[in-house]
Amino acid sequence: MAISKKELEFNKNEDLIKLKISTLQKELEKVYLGGGQKRIDKLHLQGKLTARERIDLLLDPGAERIEIGALAGNDMYKEYGGCPSGGVVVVIGYVSGKQCIVVANDATVKAGAWFPITGKKNLRAQEIAMENNLPIIYLVDSAGVFLPMQDEIFPDKEHFGRIFRNNAIMSSRGILQIAAVMGSCVAGGAYLPIMSDESLIVNKTGTIFLAGSYLVKAAIGETIDNETLGGALTHTEISGVCDYKSENDQECLKTIRDLMDKVGNPENAGFDRKKAIQPKLKAKQLYGILPSERNKTYDTKELLRCLVDGSEFTEYKADYGKSIICAYARIDGWAVGIVANQREIVKNGKGEMQFGGVIYTDSADKSARFIMNCNQKNIPLVFLQDVSGFMVGSKSEHAGIIKDGAKMVNAMANSVVPKFTVVVGNSYGAGNYAMCGKAYDPRLMLAWPTAEIAVMSGASAAKTLLQIEVASLKSKGETITQEKEDELYNSIKDRYDKQTNPYYAASRLWIDAIIDPVDTRKYISMGISAASHKKAEKPYNVGVIQT
Repeated sequence: MAISKKELEFNKNEDLIKLKISTLQKELEKVYLGGGQKRIDKLHLQGKLTARERIDLLLDPGAERIEIGALAGNDMYKEYGGCPSGGVVVVIGYVSGKQCIVVANDATVKAGAWFPITGKKNLRAQEIAMENNLPIIYLVDSAGVFLPMQDEIFPDKEHFGRIFRNNAIMSSRGILQIAAVMGSCVAGGAYLPIMSDESLIVNKTGTIFLAGSYLVKAAIGETIDNETLGGALTHTEISGVCDYKSENDQECLKTIRDLMDKVGNPENAGFDRKKAIQPKLKAKQLYGILPSERNKTYDTKELLRCLVDGSEFTEYKADYGKSIICAYARIDGWAVGIVANQREIVKNGKGEMQFGGVIYTDSADKSARFIMNCNQKNIPLVFLQDVSGFMVGSKSEHAGIIKDGAKMVNAMANSVVPKFTVVVGNSYGAGNYAMCGKAYDPRLMLAWPTAEIAVMSGASAAKTLLQIEVASLKSKGETITQEKEDELYNSIKDRYDKQTNPYYAASRLWIDAIIDPVDTRKYISMGISAASHKKAEKPYNVGVIQT
């Protein structure tokens, strides 16, 4: 039987995304080794577990978990040997049946020292805890600030000191914090255990002090070893800094599980959930839907049928503003409101062609109203981004694209229901903002391996920058051959394409994770489950909107 053109296209799309997923898996495998096998072996000889081994023992076996920022620090700090996963592992999972976020220093990466990205990742973990009233467990094993980069991690508002400010704020809000000192805990970092609600320390391997033995000797002339200065016996029998002493990592983690077992149930934000139903279309159908070429179209509704329960959704204003789909559905049983860009070529009411991925006045107006409705009904919002930006030109300007775009941004930015964003394809310019980009506080910001995040596409940016470069060279009297122009264009485009790559975004924590598309349901479900721990702090109010 002959294969149809549609089937050939599907197979081509599927092959490309599977290749991207294979690349993602290989990158993650490298990350999971932290500082490398030799350093892992050294840690084991010290009687210690790695950060990931500790988390595996702590979390409930077989329960759902998601990792945040696994690719943080990717391809950064090469002059210092790199910083895999930012030197810290952050996972949302379940401990004794209670959902929580776990932050574990990776001592195989520069002894767990804090690079700038380490600080940013720790602050992101605390932000998630505060947004969702989620208990946070710190597994501490860190040499402190990475001194060669101290100016980029120590003094500013969003630097190292913000961690302890957040400790205090979370405590005042009743957000449970448990700290286990399972290795070094030095200098400013020594405040973290005592600023947590309860603290544990492992005998012989855990130490806490403001200054180690060498610095003490240099500063005041006192000769003392680190264990006597700040070991488990000192801090459980003399100083009272820690509440529990454990003989090894395993006992320490078991004690945390015992503590979490007694924690009371959290409040419920009232999001509606029913028994989950798998989509009628298999999740891996997603692989063949998204075009291998970014200038080709596809029907976003096919993606939705692979993501939502029973492949069923109720579309809002289906025949109006067709470049954005707004729909009510369920994901893993949770009621959600979906706002998704449509890259398919559609017609508006006047029969004129519109190219999807662009936000028009009518789609912006529709989206704003839908977002307001979801807030009115206490329904979490899910944004699926494949957006090129807002429509430009005299026709759109005269129709009030700025006004309607502002209305959409206003409605979205003021949302009190939790928002979750998945970058499926393009995420360009103001479209990134309107579709709940990182600046607008999505509870989770995720991307498929097919994502691109930038002001504009690499090709468009290269053409714009090339015109500026050529004009500058000509003004200096230089002659530009076509060959030279092509060379300049390719150089600019290559540089820009690297920055639009999702790995570039993930390494800088502009996104929380690059995920296999089939894991989208799991991430969103875990995110809503976390968000359900906290009711909205204020009623929904969008302020002043021009209509």
